[in-house]
Amino acid sequence: MNRRQFTRQTIMATAMASVAAVPGLPGIVLPPSRTIKKGIMWGSNGVGKTISEKFQSAKAAGFDGIEAMSHLDRNEVLKAMDATGLPVPSVCGAMHWKYLLSDPDPQVRGNGVEALKLSLEDAKAFGCDTVLLVPGRVNDTVSYDECWSRSTEEIKKAIPLAEKLNVKIAIENVWNNFLLSPIEAANYVDQFRTPVVGFYFDCGNILAYGWPEQWIRILGKRIAKVHIKEYSRKIADTQGKGAGFKVSLREGDVNWPEVMKALDEIGYHDWATIEQPGGNTPEGLKDLCDRLKLIIES
Repeated sequence: MNRRQFTRQTIMATAMASVAAVPGLPGIVLPPSRTIKKGIMWGSNGVGKTISEKFQSAKAAGFDGIEAMSHLDRNEVLKAMDATGLPVPSVCGAMHWKYLLSDPDPQVRGNGVEALKLSLEDAKAFGCDTVLLVPGRVNDTVSYDECWSRSTEEIKKAIPLAEKLNVKIAIENVWNNFLLSPIEAANYVDQFRTPVVGFYFDCGNILAYGWPEQWIRILGKRIAKVHIKEYSRKIADTQGKGAGFKVSLREGDVNWPEVMKALDEIGYHDWATIEQPGGNTPEGLKDLCDRLKLIIES
């Protein structure tokens, strides 16, 4: 064997060893398939009035689980989980907008901490590992630095319970004039110096001021869960910022193949949970699930 043949065979062997084999075709290889599971947020499921009916409709539509709100009847949620076999992958705080952790009033912030603790206990009861938290809001009465310092101090009060329960507090990016860049969001999470504080990444909310794939790569392992939401910059430019959400999944400006590629790169194999209009009928709910499946496969 001469040097050229040896070099060629070495390169081919290295390339073939880097991926998994295709069944029936020895020597032909492909990357492993994604194992991300399909979820639906409580508020995005408009089919059913009771807790039981919400779970049943989510299962019938093809979802693998449903993100519950905090402060629900725990026994009813557990019964619905048992009856349908659907898990609760995460809990969304029901009171974080009412009791903002950035509020100037210490009593309001105190109520917010208690609500967060109850959300953590709900999550533990349901066997899930993540609570979604909106940490605060910047406005004409709450400055940016005040929002940062107040919310940081209040979240610290719930960390011992989160660590005891092994449930993560995941900060979500919303239109609250706060944490407006991925580097800043990463620094906010890192300051707590604990694995029980992470990030709940919303793909659609970012489109107003950034690109989700960039945020995903920067936040990396800090991402605890992902919300799937669509947004159209074109509609927002012509009809107003909030109107940008009036678009079906896969028909807006989120580059879903790039989003999924970025999630692959950071090793994300958890849940993709829809927070999107359109699920007010059984047919609409199934359409959301079908579109989510295509996104995961993109």
